Amino acid sequence: MKRVDIDRRGFLKAAGAAAVGLPYLVRSSALGGAGSVAPSNRISMGSIGVGGMGTGDLHGFLSKQEVQVLAVCDVDSGKRESAKNIVDKKYGNTDCATYLDFRELIGRGDLDAVALALPDHWHSIPAIAACRAGLDVHAQKPFARTIREGRAMCRAVERYGIVWQTGSQQRSEGNFHRACELVRNGRIGKVSRVEVGLPTGGGSGNNPVQPVPEGVDWDWWLGPAPWVPYRGVLHWNWRWMMDYSGGQLTDWAGHHIDIAHWGIDTERTGPVEIEGRGEYPKDGIYDVPMTYKLTCKYANGIEMTVANNKQIPQGTKWYGDKGEIYVRRGHLESKPANILNEVIGVDETHLYKSRDHKQNFLDCIKSRKDPIAPAEIAHRSISVALLGEIAMLTEAKLKWDPEKEVFENNDAANRMLGRAMRAPWHL
Repeated sequence: MKRVDIDRRGFLKAAGAAAVGLPYLVRSSALGGAGSVAPSNRISMGSIGVGGMGTGDLHGFLSKQEVQVLAVCDVDSGKRESAKNIVDKKYGNTDCATYLDFRELIGRGDLDAVALALPDHWHSIPAIAACRAGLDVHAQKPFARTIREGRAMCRAVERYGIVWQTGSQQRSEGNFHRACELVRNGRIGKVSRVEVGLPTGGGSGNNPVQPVPEGVDWDWWLGPAPWVPYRGVLHWNWRWMMDYSGGQLTDWAGHHIDIAHWGIDTERTGPVEIEGRGEYPKDGIYDVPMTYKLTCKYANGIEMTVANNKQIPQGTKWYGDKGEIYVRRGHLESKPANILNEVIGVDETHLYKSRDHKQNFLDCIKSRKDPIAPAEIAHRSISVALLGEIAMLTEAKLKWDPEKEVFENNDAANRMLGRAMRAPWHL
């Protein structure tokens, strides 16, 4: 890193620690236990949210010799202790600190980066706090629960010079990279439309009010969302409730819509028109759409359809005037088939290449370059799903200004671009 980056980051870390009244100290334990990498080159990390995805990310970063995990945070004490045990076993000590309050972890003063893996309604507040403290961020998708939260996160990343990697790991997989590079270099001719298939489904039923599981701080879990009694939605079924998520549509937009954008070079903008219809549960506590279909139009004339996989096969398919390319996890095909044998010339478009998503993040912490899935691109990917959600709820054909990020023809829709947060939480 350049000296100016070290000085700036040190200042921001110290300011972050001071903001929550914590000392700015580097613990001696941070200098050992990370293989052969010199202490001065180690990246000190904390993990906030250590459930299923969070534990997976934790294992991923623990496998990297240049990483030293110092602390974990979760509102479930069982998850916290399990994550601590994983870290302590890796390093052969008992030094890993645990926190309920993410602000205490962020304010330690001895971290370089954090990994965030939280329910969608909790994505923006800890992320912005981490940026203000000068910490680089690896965060699971979807980027944000609302468009206004996403834009606030992008501003924070830019203002504080943060390296941000979104967990849209398909960008680091060869078949997706190859598909997008072929499309971008005109191998299927001029693209007129794209189809994106995402998973089908959601929750059903009317769970009774029940005791909060032992060790879970339910008020902390709810955070900025409205207070409701516990109805057994941990640690998976919160995805089917609009206060916390948008169901499979928003859960997967950061994967296949992201790839669709990459292929047609719209990853830093958005559609200009969008409309859609969804099928919602008729009763019970779950309220995200079970099935859905959106139609988006972009300024370049391309039309994109997004639907659940009972209507469109899961993955991304581009249609050009010379052929088609379809990609999903573990699969790539084209019509005609020989398109896949095409060589991309040295003077053609070569897309950003990564084959290890977490290593790409760590390399960029050191180089201060953008990773393969930076904040602005992730924001634009989830925005399509969030715009579609608004279109389905209003049952209106909406005109969208992707630069100003406002609807041009619907005040009611504009009021849905953000949402109130329960005190004391705010952006």
